[in-house]
This record gives sequence, structure tokens and C-alpha cells, in this order.
Amino acid sequence: MTVLSFDDEGVDVVYEGTEFRLERALIEDAVDKPYPEITDHEVLQIVEPDPALSGEPRRIGDITA
Repeated sequence: MTVLSFDDEGVDVVYEGTEFRLERALIEDAVDKPYPEITDHEVLQIVEPDPALSGEPRRIGDITA
């Protein structure tokens, strides 16, 4: 299970027992959109090779508000 914790500067990730941080600039470069417009599903797709996406995608701007 992957855990994503969002804040205004990036995302803390726990993936397969490994904890790491994805910085805002890295995520923006990977998705080619402003950070607040990127969704949790898009970040999950960066982390996992074939994620099981469920529910509606949520914008980071809404999550951190």
C-alpha cells in the first residue's frame, strides 16, 4: 500500500515500506502542470508502476487548502 501525505512544498511518500519525499518542482516537471492543479492520482502514477486508482481524483490545491 502506498501512502501519500501532501503539503504546499511536496509529498511525503511511503511505498513498499520505503519513505521518501517528492518535492513540488519535481512533481510539476513530471506532470507539466502547476502543483495545485495536479491530482493525487497523477502523483500516485509517478510512484507506482501500475497503481490501482479508485475514487475521484483530488487536486493538491484542494487537499492542502
